[in-house]
Amino acid sequence: MERPSASTLRADLTASVVVFLVALPLCVGVAVASGVPAELGLVTGIVGGLVTGLLPGSSLQVSGPAAGLTVLVLEAVNEFGLGALGVFVLTAGVLQLGMGALRLGRWFRAISIAVVEGMLAGIGLVLIAGQFYAMADAKAPGSGPANLLGLPELLIRTARSPEALTAFGLGAGTVALMALWKYLPPKVRAVPAPLAAVALTTSVVALFGLSVKRVDVQGLLGAIRPPSLEDLGSITNAGVVGAIGTVVAITLIASAESLFSAAAVDRLHSGPGTDYDKELMAQGAGNALCGA
Repeated sequence: MERPSASTLRADLTASVVVFLVALPLCVGVAVASGVPAELGLVTGIVGGLVTGLLPGSSLQVSGPAAGLTVLVLEAVNEFGLGALGVFVLTAGVLQLGMGALRLGRWFRAISIAVVEGMLAGIGLVLIAGQFYAMADAKAPGSGPANLLGLPELLIRTARSPEALTAFGLGAGTVALMALWKYLPPKVRAVPAPLAAVALTTSVVALFGLSVKRVDVQGLLGAIRPPSLEDLGSITNAGVVGAIGTVVAITLIASAESLFSAAAVDRLHSGPGTDYDKELMAQGAGNALCGA
């Protein structure tokens, strides 16, 4: 087997550092949007890198938080409680391991791209509506329809509050930076757009001492708590049928997102393609460990 050259190792190391810097705020952001502590987002990011990344499947795919699951996870936490989420994710991971062992990963390619795009578009619409409230340092009403219907009132309240306008301006500036970054010179674009947007807007907050809400991150070890019998009891009390539906939805959406992403990556290189069954088992191992 040919040993990688020094230039290849340097490129891989640089890419790894860039992925780390982008994944760090992404893990925190997806966790907060999902209604769970920011620490848990970091823990799952670590598991995704160390466990899922070590297992065979896709040679170039990077495992991380699935933004498409944000709305589903938020609803699960609101209905069943944070402790139950560990049970759901653990069960979903075990199901993925079983599906991979039964060689069902390849069957995900039979799903129409239009169906998946429609699903993700619907999730994205609800997710965007909910994040408008976070941008204005306001509390979202809760459900997707309520968030959408409450947007006019949110705009009125934001226009009347200098603090809310400041927060909303920072959020809008971050979005604008990410959208316009691709038009800057190539040397500037060597820095990934999400990393630049987060770094620049955070620097503005620190430089001018702006009064906006901040993400509160405590110790990682203190955030880790294995599922307990009380969590199982809360699931039973809230409804077993709904819990089963949530687990199935998490399993299918997470699997579809991962395998479709792997298929997209395969189209960008000429190396070995993804083994869908092994990739599904790798994702299952990571999710099972995160849930546990």
